[in-house]
Amino acid sequence: MKWWNNKRSMALLGGIAVLGSAVAGCTGGDPKPGADGAAPAKKPVITVSAYDRGQVPQEEGTIEKNRWTEWINEHSPVEVKWVAIPRNESVEKLNALFAAGDAPDLVFEYSAQFRNDLYVQKQIMPLDELIEKHSTEYKKLMQQYPALKKLGTKPDGKLYEVGRAPGLQTNHVLFIRNDWLKKLKLDVPKTTEDLYKVAKAFAENDPDGNGKRDTFGMNISFIGEYTLDHMFQNQHWFVNKDGVVEHAWEQAREATAFRKRLFEEGIVDKDFLTDKNGQKAKQDWINGKLGMYAANVGLQDFPTFEAFMKNNPTAEPIPIPLPASSFGQFSPILNVPFQMTAVVNAKAKNPEAVIRFIDFLVSEPTAKMLNLGQEGVHYKLNANGCPQAIDPEKNRKEVDYFAANQMLSPVLFGGKCNHDLKYAQYDPAKPIEAAFLNAIKLAREAYLSKDRPMSSLTHVEWWPALPNDLVTIRANSLQQVSDTLVKAVVSGGYTVEQAVRDAKSAWEKGGGTKVDEWLKAWHAENKGKAMLTEDMYK
Repeated sequence: MKWWNNKRSMALLGGIAVLGSAVAGCTGGDPKPGADGAAPAKKPVITVSAYDRGQVPQEEGTIEKNRWTEWINEHSPVEVKWVAIPRNESVEKLNALFAAGDAPDLVFEYSAQFRNDLYVQKQIMPLDELIEKHSTEYKKLMQQYPALKKLGTKPDGKLYEVGRAPGLQTNHVLFIRNDWLKKLKLDVPKTTEDLYKVAKAFAENDPDGNGKRDTFGMNISFIGEYTLDHMFQNQHWFVNKDGVVEHAWEQAREATAFRKRLFEEGIVDKDFLTDKNGQKAKQDWINGKLGMYAANVGLQDFPTFEAFMKNNPTAEPIPIPLPASSFGQFSPILNVPFQMTAVVNAKAKNPEAVIRFIDFLVSEPTAKMLNLGQEGVHYKLNANGCPQAIDPEKNRKEVDYFAANQMLSPVLFGGKCNHDLKYAQYDPAKPIEAAFLNAIKLAREAYLSKDRPMSSLTHVEWWPALPNDLVTIRANSLQQVSDTLVKAVVSGGYTVEQAVRDAKSAWEKGGGTKVDEWLKAWHAENKGKAMLTEDMYK
């Protein structure tokens, strides 16, 4: 193929070829040509899902057929037929495929709740015996990281999910305009009351100097909503001082009151409810109209950072720790150090081939290629021996769009290179990239600390599998609670106190107390065994 043409890449491909032979050899794989020139047996065919984010450049093909799908089919021990899954409608699409009997053999999906549902519905198969008999690479990964087996095991004691060990990393980030703080002679907010005062000043005191009141203190739509909730420990449930799970009604009251205060004083965009995906807030940030911006995967989204800096060349955007509330000081949503990402369809015709493909994906040569591209073309090793992109724009066009098989990539490098892998491509000699690297450093210092943990009981990726009836109750009743509390924010005459009473009543009438009791019992029984928030920092 035209993409793999330098010596170092050919050496890497040779390593993968050896790996493929080894995997095939230990799993009863296809015979290789002998001295008589006999053709090898045809590779087994499996189907695999691939998130389609609409980011594949036209010249690269489609999510089902591109340079990476061709490379995988050339070098893996199986032939893969890819099934495109729209990223923003993945659960709906996969549900439809399972209902029709057309779901892929190997299903990649980040939603822990969806994977739990598949387990409860007996749509996926246990993998213990398959991995024991047919795996080498993933088996070694589980031995190296026992949490992968712990997290992949369901209540019946069997392993159903496979995943990756990326290490604890930042995800949501709260940026602040440090240049605006300096101009208005303000300090970085340390408490939620400080946050209110700073946001109010950003909205009212003309920080951009255009003589108009056309700036907002912060965003409270999408990620802004989640971030405020984490400040107030408003995560539906929490562990009280006695170590018992309790519903977070007081936290909900304070978080709602804070939002209502921001809304009524015009400190935030009053159309925040229509900004369901955060795109309006992102454009306000890029256009210099937001003083604080809670961003999704903020430190993996260099294009937004770059666009902001080009529009606001004298700005100083820095991540800050979430201000402390009366419930403590917490961090926003993080990326878990261990993440389950895939399951095997119970109707897969050749599960052994699926396991061989999983082994191929988690092997280091494959993981490097799918994450970094071709050495000498897409990256080189810098002075520290870590990968650095040769041309970041080329990588965005030729490498980054195919995330499907990065979902099983293990820790690629030990020590100094591991956490810097995504960021080694940026050049500190370039001002915007230097500012981005500084933001990465500040975010890690702010959020990767057990002294400021995430405020939720456990990460959404590690949430326990609720019984089927409670899944429906939880979803419906939480939506009623959310709708009621939002009404208090935007309706002047509807008090927060009344909204909390009404929300609690709706929760109880909808059967929500059954969920409370189940979680209380589950936590009491499993707090020494389950993966909880505190385990992220171990």
